[in-house]
Amino acid sequence: MASKEIIYKEQPFTLSYEMVNPSQKEVLLVLHGWGSNKEIMKQAFGTYMPEYRHIYLDMPGFGKSSNDMVLTTRDYANIVQLFLEKSSLDPKIVMGHSFGGKVATLLDPHCLVLLSSSGILVPKPFSVRVKISLFKLLKPLKLNMLKSLFVSDDAKGMSHEMYETFKNVVNERFEHHFFNVTGKALLFWGKADTATPLWTAEKIAEMIPDATLYPLEGDHYFFLNHAPLITQSIKDQYKETN
Repeated sequence: MASKEIIYKEQPFTLSYEMVNPSQKEVLLVLHGWGSNKEIMKQAFGTYMPEYRHIYLDMPGFGKSSNDMVLTTRDYANIVQLFLEKSSLDPKIVMGHSFGGKVATLLDPHCLVLLSSSGILVPKPFSVRVKISLFKLLKPLKLNMLKSLFVSDDAKGMSHEMYETFKNVVNERFEHHFFNVTGKALLFWGKADTATPLWTAEKIAEMIPDATLYPLEGDHYFFLNHAPLITQSIKDQYKETN
């Protein structure tokens, strides 16, 4: 495990990362989802694709990487790009799970691999919409217990900066970014995913000019059980573009 410090908008960030197969030239960058870290991604893919140098990165505010400012998804992409430049890395394949898929999309690599990526807004259940309306109604009272009662599970225990960042990224519309993808895109999705349902994958696949969709058994973390198929598909498809 290693770390690298970069400066973004005059703010220092210490980014924790791990490199697998460091002697290989071709680079695969792997980005985790919201609330996760590099360890789960390495657990899934670290023993596959030995002909590639893998970079597993904790994005700012997750795992062992720092964050003391409010960010947007574009900020995350800019920070990751600075990390790559400082590390003299030029990944031709970038894989992203969930929120990491949005960051990967903005990097626009030669081969984009999306694992149940977020980016298409999913209608909230009625119970959640009721909670949001009630929170907005009571917010002027500034009761300290409001946040703990109404905050989503994805935002609990966060610092102020990460909570505000979460609010920035959770309701982003990303359609125009998917339309702007210039490389090949491989979409792997859990058929039983409720966080980013399969129908969102179908919409994304229609937006990206050169996209292939692979629906697989499982939920939002389906990839933990399908790493051999996913990595072999990536190698096969990537060869076709070279």
